[in-house]
Amino acid sequence: MKITGDWLTAGHVQKVLAMLSDGGHQALLVGGCVRNAALFQPVSDIDIATDAPPERVMALAKAAGLKPVPTGIEHGTVTVVADHVGHEVTTFRRDVETFGRHAIVAFSTDLREDAARRDFTMNALYARADGTVIDPLGEGLADLSARRLRFVGDPAQRITEDYLRILRFFRFTAWYGDPDQGMDAEGLAACAAFSAGIETLSRERIGHEMRKLLSAPDPAPAVAAMAASGVLAQVLPGAEARFLAPLVHLEGSVPADPLRRLACLGGEDPADRLRLSKAEARRLERLREALGDPGSDAELGYRYGAETGRDALLIRCASLGQEIPESSRNRVAFGAAQRFPVTAADLMPKHQGPALGAKLKELERRWIASGFSLSREALLGTDG
Repeated sequence: MKITGDWLTAGHVQKVLAMLSDGGHQALLVGGCVRNAALFQPVSDIDIATDAPPERVMALAKAAGLKPVPTGIEHGTVTVVADHVGHEVTTFRRDVETFGRHAIVAFSTDLREDAARRDFTMNALYARADGTVIDPLGEGLADLSARRLRFVGDPAQRITEDYLRILRFFRFTAWYGDPDQGMDAEGLAACAAFSAGIETLSRERIGHEMRKLLSAPDPAPAVAAMAASGVLAQVLPGAEARFLAPLVHLEGSVPADPLRRLACLGGEDPADRLRLSKAEARRLERLREALGDPGSDAELGYRYGAETGRDALLIRCASLGQEIPESSRNRVAFGAAQRFPVTAADLMPKHQGPALGAKLKELERRWIASGFSLSREALLGTDG
C-alpha cells in the first residue's frame, strides 16, 4: 500500500527525510500522518521515526542547513525546522520502565520494538519517503481498513503505561472507528478496569482529550460507552450521555461544537474539572443559564443572542426527544435581532439609583410581553 498527498511531496518534508537517509539512517513517517493519509483525511502534524540517535539527528540537521531544536532530546525527540515548518524526529525506542505518563526509555535500532510500544495498531504504521506503508506488527493495516481501534498488545499493559490512553481510546474510536461494529471489547474492558487511573492525569490533559472527542462528527456512541464503563463518571461526575445522540441528530448542518455538547452532558463543575479557558467557562455558564431560562423562544434569543439561543434550543429539544420547529428557530433569530428602545437617560432625572434600574426592568418586561412591539414613545408614555 502507498499513501499520497501534497503534504508528503512537500519540499520541507522531503528535506528532513533526505537528511536522515543521506546520512545512512532509516527515515520513516509514523503515526497520525500515515493513518490519516491512508484514510484520505487531512494531515496536520508530521512525525518522523529514525534509527539515528538524537545527537546524530542534531548534527545531520545542522550539516544540511536545517534548524534542530532539542524539544525532548532525553526521550529521543528533536524538532527539525525546514522551510519554517517543524517536524518531530524521534529515535526508535523501547520502554525500560513505565509509570503513568512517564517512562524510562532506551533507544533502539529495531523498528518492531518501536512499533510495539505505541498505543494503537492503526497508529503503529510507518511510511517511506515514496509513500510505501510499513506495518511492522502485521496488524495495523487490517485494523485501519476495518476501522477497528485496538490497543497494541495487552490493553492493560498499554493503559498502565499511560492512563491518558483510556481517553484516547474513546477519542480515536469516535474519529476513526466504525460505529456499526462497536468498540473493541477487550480494550473497553481494560478501560473500565483501570478507570480510576484517570485521577492521576492533569485536568489540562483530560480537558484537551475531551474537547477533541466532543469535536468528532458523532461522538455519541463513544461517549455512551464511556458512561457505561464508568469512565465518564471519573472524568465528569454527574454527566449523562443520553441526550448527546439526539443532539447530534438535531445539529444537522450546524458545525460541531464541543462546548454545546459538553453543556448537553451536564455534570459537576466542568469548567474546573476540564480546565476550560476563561472564555470557554463564560460561554458554558451562559449556555447553562439559557437552558434554565423559562422564557419564550424569542426571549431566549433576545437575552442570550442568536448563537447561545440556538444552542439552548437544540439541547432543549434533544432532551425532550423532539424535532425543532422552524418557527422556533425563527423566533430565536427574531429575538436576537431586537434592541430595547429605552435607555436610562430616557428615565432621568425622574428616576435615580435602584429605582432607575427597577423601572428599566419593568419597561423591558412590558416590551417583551408585547412581543417586542411597543415603541419607545409608548413605553415612556406608561411612565406617567
